[in-house]
Amino acid sequence: MAVHGAHSSGAGVHCTLPTTLPRPHTRPPPSRPTQKERQEVQDDDPEMRHLGVSPSSPCRVRPRAAAPSPPARLQPRVTFPAASIVHARAAAGATPASPPHHRLEAVRRDHETVPERLAVVTGGNRGIGLEVCRQLAVQGVTVILTARNEKRGKDAVQYLRHECNLSNVIYHPLDILDGDSVASLAKHIESRYGKLDILVNNAGVGGVVVDQDALRALNIDPDTWLSGKAANLLDRVVVQTYDEAVKCVNTNYYGIKWVTEGLLPLLKRSTSGARIVNTTSLRSELKRMPNEKLREELGDADAWDEKRMEAMLDEFLQALKHGRLEDEGWPTMLPAYSMSKMVVNLYTRILARRHPEMRINCVHPGFVKTEINWNTGVIPPEEGARGAVELALLPDDGPTGCYYDQTHLGVAW
Repeated sequence: MAVHGAHSSGAGVHCTLPTTLPRPHTRPPPSRPTQKERQEVQDDDPEMRHLGVSPSSPCRVRPRAAAPSPPARLQPRVTFPAASIVHARAAAGATPASPPHHRLEAVRRDHETVPERLAVVTGGNRGIGLEVCRQLAVQGVTVILTARNEKRGKDAVQYLRHECNLSNVIYHPLDILDGDSVASLAKHIESRYGKLDILVNNAGVGGVVVDQDALRALNIDPDTWLSGKAANLLDRVVVQTYDEAVKCVNTNYYGIKWVTEGLLPLLKRSTSGARIVNTTSLRSELKRMPNEKLREELGDADAWDEKRMEAMLDEFLQALKHGRLEDEGWPTMLPAYSMSKMVVNLYTRILARRHPEMRINCVHPGFVKTEINWNTGVIPPEEGARGAVELALLPDDGPTGCYYDQTHLGVAW
């Protein structure tokens, strides 16, 4: 895939400059607390741990002796059949059907009740997702924070409202692998807003079972993690099962696909230019694919479509199930996670090619300290969220079909 300003062939999209994302030219975020103030925060607050909020979060410390801020203007506030979860197409022998689009109805609305920009963030109840919600809300975007667990989702919204003074955040339940759940969200957005401007597909899982005490005892340094040299060490503490791999592929790829397809009709109605941001990973970069032939084929991203990608996932899952990963040249460090994110990158390119009027990109957030990497990361969620937020707020002439490593154009293909 062309990511250096080179042009893709044929009807492909252009992934061009900027190599560094522009900062949003809207309202500035709150000032960050000083080191002294951060030290005064009770870091063992169970609510903060529950939400994955770091000590450096701007909302952890309230300004002293400050006049109360005026409340943010409260912004007001598709149906397809339930889709059976893809246990494994390789096992079932059938391609999972994409949920059909809901036919949007023409609904008259008072324009004063429709926010200028409306965003949906999946997996928004903690970590990077929570911070994406906060940063978008600070920029004046009305945010629908989604999470499968209702209590955790509502707790996250309460945190943003009471600790961060952000009233323009709303909770809606969403299980990204449940067709009825996606349809319910689409119907809610359609009836209340009539359109959607931003979709951040953040929800994901790691795809392995980990002995966290044993992992901490290994004390693996960040460079070893990022270089991939931790693979042999992880064999001692990580169990990769077929069922976990299937769950990972379902969540990280099919979940993104189903949510995106379910909300596309609403994104097409955006009056400010639709943006889709897919969270990916450094593990998705093709240099980490041992199979040279497949690596070369993946390098021609414009030659791929969903059917071919999903057939590749079938082959991968079968190789994992029968212990043939190394023999066939598949990734062996966090294999299901790596493969699911490679496919997310390809899917991002396909969407961008199919919808040139939108800005559609994927972003590696960095080695962020969150639960998905068992809190082994080195940067806080507020820093990891920056790339996704800046891609969500791109100008109309911004890049599309690109892979970003945090806020810089990366090389995934």
